[in-house]
Amino acid sequence: MIIAGCANVYEPPGGNFKKVSQLVHFPDFYPGLGTLYVQPNTLPEGPFYGYDRQGRLVDTIYMLPLRLLNAHTVIDALQVTRKKVDHVDVHYTDGHPGVPEPHYHIILWHVSPEEAAKVQ
Repeated sequence: MIIAGCANVYEPPGGNFKKVSQLVHFPDFYPGLGTLYVQPNTLPEGPFYGYDRQGRLVDTIYMLPLRLLNAHTVIDALQVTRKKVDHVDVHYTDGHPGVPEPHYHIILWHVSPEEAAKVQ
């Protein structure tokens, strides 16, 4: 028996998703996040799906520009999450390729903190 939301989900995600490394100057695998996929029309916010080196979905990431947060924009993140969320990390960054403006990474982890630490 498989409980909905608990089965492993493997890359590639299908549909209109593309590897971030094919869209912007970004590594194929980013330590701490994994191999990232996104639908180009959802940039810069995402969701981005992160896969570990075994191809398992381990995180769903939103990159929310400060301008959206300052405008009190509502983001319904869990509605498009493909798996159960184990825990959440929030990190600030000044910007990087693909999302050059200041923003927060909202990382919805689908694995335990111990497993997340192994995404290297």
